[in-house]
Parts: sequence; structure tokens; C-alpha cells
Amino acid sequence: MIFLRLYLLTGLIVHKLVWQVTKRRTAGSASPATSDTTAFADLAKAGKATIVILLVAQTLGLQIAPIMSEPHRLQVVGVVIYTLGLAVAILGRLQLGDNWSDIEAARIRPQHAVVSAGVYRYIRHPIYAGDLLSLVGFELALNSWLVLGVAFLLPVVVDRALREERMLAAALPDYVAYCTRTKRFVPYVV
Repeated sequence: MIFLRLYLLTGLIVHKLVWQVTKRRTAGSASPATSDTTAFADLAKAGKATIVILLVAQTLGLQIAPIMSEPHRLQVVGVVIYTLGLAVAILGRLQLGDNWSDIEAARIRPQHAVVSAGVYRYIRHPIYAGDLLSLVGFELALNSWLVLGVAFLLPVVVDRALREERMLAAALPDYVAYCTRTKRFVPYVV
């Protein structure tokens, strides 16, 4: 169990490091936030911090609402889903490069372009999809009914994705055509 918890914690750390390193690269070209985005930014930061604190507490041994008394198979499924989710989210972030805007900022800069290669060839929001998958896998790997909490995040993520798509469609001429070729979250499905 200690190796499982270390693996999950390592994944969280790698995810956070990738975001911090890549965020610093694009931070210099960001425009100042408006008052409309400031309220959302504060709420998003608080929500993300709360989730990260809870996840770290779980990896350090906090057992919350166990699903099964013998969870070995569930844990294996969870680790596979967690790993897939992390890979998709991190690949999406790296492949987006300078075209990324932090969720708190959610703005399009003049140099942004449609990214349609790599994982973006199949889905428009691999970071959101990967993060949701990794949360599901994380909770399953820890045998926790908190996995159901991801259902509460889903409408927030879908709303955010739809808002981003409207902004991108208005700002990037090729984005609408890109949307007709790709699915939002699950390749060939949704």
C-alpha cells in the first residue's frame, strides 16, 4: 500500500511541476485580468487548492469512505485510469505549448493558434479529460467513495470547456472547422 500511495503522490507532484514550469514560460505574455475574471480566478484557485490538499492528505494515509474490504482489483483499475489520465493531461499541456492560458486567466492572446496535432487531433480538451480521469483513477486506487465527487466537477468542467470553445471560435478562424473534426472529451464519442 505504501508503494501505491507513493506512486499516486509522485504523479501529483509531476503534474504540479509540469504546470508550474510551463506556466512560467507563458506568464510573460499574459494580459491583465479584468474584474469579471478575477472573481472566477479566486474561486478556481481556492477550489484547486482544496482538491490538492485533500488528495495529498489521502496519499499520506487518510482513508476516506472505503468501497471494498479487499480492493486489490479495484486498485489496479484505479492505477491504470490514473496513469492514463495523467499522461493525457500532461501530454495535452505540453503539446499546447504557448497556446495555453491558465484556467484562472482564460484569455486568448494574439499569438494563439489552433493546436490540432498530437492528442488534440482526437479531443479538444485533453487537459480537462485527463484531469478528470486521473481523479477517478486516484480515488479508485485508494478505494474511496470520493470517486463519486468527480460527478460534481463534471458540470463545472463542461461549462468551462464550452466557454473556452466560444472564445476560441470567436478569436481563431480555424477553430470551428477543428471542432467539426474532433470530439470534446472522449475520442470518437463525446
